[in-house]
Amino acid sequence: MGIFDDAVPGGKIGKPLMIALGALLVSKWLGGKSQANADPQQTGTPGTQPEAQDGGLLGGLDGLLEKLKTAGHAEKADSWVGTGENKPIQPDELGKAIGSQTLKDIAAKAGISEEELLKQLSAALPGLVDKLTPDGSLPRKEQVQAAFNAA
Repeated sequence: MGIFDDAVPGGKIGKPLMIALGALLVSKWLGGKSQANADPQQTGTPGTQPEAQDGGLLGGLDGLLEKLKTAGHAEKADSWVGTGENKPIQPDELGKAIGSQTLKDIAAKAGISEEELLKQLSAALPGLVDKLTPDGSLPRKEQVQAAFNAA
């Protein structure tokens, strides 16, 4: 699985975690609308709802990192993108940043409890974001999608 094997502690990524990561970062993994109020027929300017939908539940990697920063975890999120050691994030911190409804949606899609989902995501995200940003810059949404397609 390449990027995922190297990024996840223990080198293995299970199907529930792959579903959860896909739902956060890649819209095609959602099998429908990425947000409860998203309208796929809506057209607008770049940066509005349709673009956020294209990147998964939180607007892709950019949106996920922004949620973490807004929730007070900028130093941790920046450590994953930058070079150097990846700072860990606790499951409860990640849950608060993602939001309860998004967490419920992803856990249901992945078929695991919210607690287990947060445990797995908090272990996997630092390494995965690090691997997706090897030069310290965010990849394009197409590059993230390609990583999931290759897995």
